[in-house]
Amino acid sequence: MRTFTLSLSFLLAVGVASAQTQQLNGVVIKGGEKPIVAVPDFRATGTTAPSLMAVFNSTVQSDLQSSPQIKFLPKTLYPLRIPQVPADLAAGEAAANARPAPTPGYRLADWAAAPANANYLGIGYGAEDRGLFVVFGYFYTTSATITDLQQAQAFGKVYTGSLDQAGAVDAAHHYAADILAQFGGQSLIGSRIVFVSNRTGSKEIWVMNWDGSDQHQITKYNSISTFPSVSPDGHIVAFTTYASGYPAIQLFSLDTNRKLPFYNQRASMNAFVSFTPDSKQVVFSSTAAGGAAQLYIANADGTGFRRLTNSGVIEVEAKINPKTGLDLVDVSGRSGLPQVYKMNMEGTDVQRLSAGTGEATNPSWSPDGTHIAFAWTKGFEPGNYNIFVMDVITRDTVQLTANEGRNENPCWAPDGAHIVYASKRGAQSQIWVMNADGTGKHPLTQTGSNEKPVWVNAEK
Repeated sequence: MRTFTLSLSFLLAVGVASAQTQQLNGVVIKGGEKPIVAVPDFRATGTTAPSLMAVFNSTVQSDLQSSPQIKFLPKTLYPLRIPQVPADLAAGEAAANARPAPTPGYRLADWAAAPANANYLGIGYGAEDRGLFVVFGYFYTTSATITDLQQAQAFGKVYTGSLDQAGAVDAAHHYAADILAQFGGQSLIGSRIVFVSNRTGSKEIWVMNWDGSDQHQITKYNSISTFPSVSPDGHIVAFTTYASGYPAIQLFSLDTNRKLPFYNQRASMNAFVSFTPDSKQVVFSSTAAGGAAQLYIANADGTGFRRLTNSGVIEVEAKINPKTGLDLVDVSGRSGLPQVYKMNMEGTDVQRLSAGTGEATNPSWSPDGTHIAFAWTKGFEPGNYNIFVMDVITRDTVQLTANEGRNENPCWAPDGAHIVYASKRGAQSQIWVMNADGTGKHPLTQTGSNEKPVWVNAEK
């Protein structure tokens, strides 16, 4: 057996770095039917509101297109007439038997018929009122079994925001979130992504909104700060920093951006923090006992330190099951090359999850604790790191990226339907997001080199 030993400098450099259909949080991975949703462009009245509708419409479309819960209907397939208000649909239904037949578009049946074949229709319009941007949004099923418009209406809501592009984007996000909620989708509004960026000249910890907006720096150490993790309650970010001249774990409050106490053991390495579901304890890797890094558990301030593993080979990247808190996965050298293992919170009942071939790293639990995403050098592009998803019980594995650069450090979104990851498709790495079925890939960062993203729950 080949011994697997890595120095921390190597870890910092590389980031430790025939599928079956699976069902995950209502998302069908690699196959399955999805409801078809049509949302024509909204229009607006007023002085300023009309100029904001382009960003509103594009944001709604982007949110819906990037969701794995639905299929967004291309606008080239829409009927000729576009309803804006419920009265338009009512007029269409009243004229259903007119001769000649009305131009298609004002009846729900027109949207259910070919070429649209939509299952659902969203309509609405914008306005302005007392200095606010206002949107009236409606959502209908086009089912032929429902003939009453009130029964067909899933919801009708009013959305308000500031009378500018930011307000229009916010209203669009909320309208799209209400649509996705009809299909079991959880809103990502309010969630954030913590990541590492070198855009200021050194590796620092940064944070941005879930959609890539409001990117700003947390640490300003002019050193190496890396390997971020976030407490399940969304309030604390932990990371390893060289700011003191040696690698030490540091905790920051995401609410105040202030340093929190953490007692570091005397060691050449303390890194890779994972919080328990109640955010009161942490598991991390340390060389406190000498030799290869092992897993230790402690209170969230570093006290109560005790050892979990004694394998004699490196144990890093522990991730505690967020659903149960009873087990964890980590990256271990027990098989030679790095592989993903699972064990209980006492460090026993150790099982290898990955196949034992290639290098398997960066495990991340789905919110429901049934799947892991991880980076692996096998699959359709052997030798290069790509993102995979595994059912922890069956070990069924699906490859989500291929021939798209080097892809690492996946992390699940709180909705269980999206995955954020780092993709290096040239000289620099960027943060990307995709659906949990591998569709809808798009970048969130463009400046500098960005890596190791962690999705933060919305404030609780």
